[in-house]
Amino acid sequence: MFGGLTGLQDPKGTDWGEKMLNTVASQTIRHLFTQSESVEVLVRCYPSSKLLQGSIDSFKMSGCGLVIRRDFAVEEMSFETDAVAIDFGAVLSGKLNLKQPTQAIAQVVLSEDGINQAFNAELVKKRLVNLSVPALTELSGGQPVSFTEVQVQLLPQNHLRLSAKADLNSGELIPLHMTLSIAIEKRRRIAFKEPKVELDLVPEAQKEISQTLSLALAEILDNMVDLDRFDLDGVKMRLNRLETEGKRLIFSGYAEIERIPRNG
Repeated sequence: MFGGLTGLQDPKGTDWGEKMLNTVASQTIRHLFTQSESVEVLVRCYPSSKLLQGSIDSFKMSGCGLVIRRDFAVEEMSFETDAVAIDFGAVLSGKLNLKQPTQAIAQVVLSEDGINQAFNAELVKKRLVNLSVPALTELSGGQPVSFTEVQVQLLPQNHLRLSAKADLNSGELIPLHMTLSIAIEKRRRIAFKEPKVELDLVPEAQKEISQTLSLALAEILDNMVDLDRFDLDGVKMRLNRLETEGKRLIFSGYAEIERIPRNG
């Protein structure tokens, strides 16, 4: 086996050690996601004898049609590291373990449909329903307030249009419509800023309360999306920029990888 790792190549010229490592890495990465259409991993190590010391030159991963924690759809995800130190003994037993933390440049692409699907996830819904915030319950006669039927439309230049319904537990649903800008704060938060409430489609009798509730929802969203709440075990994402492009929201930044997580 060690002879193969230090010299053998398959007919296409791919080093046997790299091929084994790619197989182990692919199996490990796939297990991070609840669902995946495709996951491709490319590990480079030249000469392959460096594998015996657990040293590899680069690690690239790209995937599409991914689902994290059963509810969060990612259209595309990719990351690439520089040199990485791994536990070679673990590779022989079908596992991928890092000897030391590393960083990787990363890109994540979310679709408009995927974002809307995320608003139905329990992790998100519990932060939008049965809210007992004093400023809101004053409007509902002391009853909890819920925001439902949230729908997002991505707009150019890092803006989005958001529609929702506010349930005041009175049998009346208040329609909410607004546009917001989105930006990155502290490399980990998605900030929802500059809310501009749109009242054209709101009945006259509900316009005043729709204005107030729309601004309240914008403030809730601005304090809700923190990547540390969604990190995979052992991996922290840090963002440098975001961009809306058609019906896609593209994030770029880097991942701090302390260890390879076992599941997503």
